[in-house]
Amino acid sequence: MVKLIALYKHPENKEKFDDHYFGTHAPITAKIPGLQKMVVTKVVGSPMGGEGKYYLMCEMVYESHEALKEAMKSDEGRASGKDLMSFAGDLVTLMIGEELDGE
Repeated sequence: MVKLIALYKHPENKEKFDDHYFGTHAPITAKIPGLQKMVVTKVVGSPMGGEGKYYLMCEMVYESHEALKEAMKSDEGRASGKDLMSFAGDLVTLMIGEELDGE
């Protein structure tokens, strides 16, 4: 399993961010071919206290690196990327990870 992980810093206007993220961006992203699972987590605090550095995390699961590459080349993948940059380009950090089984 390969994951594309998006970490979002706290937006200035959380209500506006949530409206766009859940009403527009997530539905576009959910249509990307090859996406097996999408898990969105709202960060509610830090073990050290306070709200923490990040506001939201999205994990998008693909079968393989090749499946992820193909997904990003699709019309839906390009639309998701374009939308992401339009509303959260300065807030998001993207990374690719491999899930490990019991290691």
